[in-house]
This record gives sequence, structure tokens and C-alpha cells, in this order.
Amino acid sequence: MAIQTVNLRDVEKNTENIYEAVIVAARRARQINDEDKLEFNTLLSTIMPTMEDDFEERGNPDQERISVEFEKRNKSQLRALNELMDEKIKFRYRDENEFSE
Repeated sequence: MAIQTVNLRDVEKNTENIYEAVIVAARRARQINDEDKLEFNTLLSTIMPTMEDDFEERGNPDQERISVEFEKRNKSQLRALNELMDEKIKFRYRDENEFSE
């Protein structure tokens, strides 16, 4: 997979500053990662285990296919940055009252 450069000015357009953009993208990347992990584990749980020989280390072809599919996806960090630049992420500031309650 080739390295993709990201123009920081494009990232900063939708936020007050670059540091805010990094925080928003990082939080979204964690959410994407958690969603992918849940989907991956759900798909793996539906696969019937194969009878494997103790001397032969073969993988389950269905499990390998799912793993390769998830490996081909863009990384969660890049997907979050793209969502931020495409204005698909909605975020808000916490109120001061939220902290005191």
C-alpha cells in the first residue's frame, strides 16, 4: 500500500486549529477501529471450525479470506481524516455545565 500524503491545511479547514483536527480524527479513528473489530469478530464467529490435523498447519480458507478482506481496507486513521475533510464528522464542544454535574 502506497503512502498517501495529507495536506494539513485541508484537514484544518473544518476545525479551529490543527490540534483540534487531530483530536477529532483520532476519536473517530478509534470508533472506526472498534466497529471494524466488532464486525471482524462477528464474521469469524459464524465460521465453522475445520478439523485440523495436529501435524499439519493449514488455515481455514474462509477465515483467511475474511482476514485478507479486512487487511485490504484503508487504515482507520486515514478513513477518519478523509471523513473530517469531507465534512462527514459532526462534533461539538462540551458545555461547562456538563463537567460540574
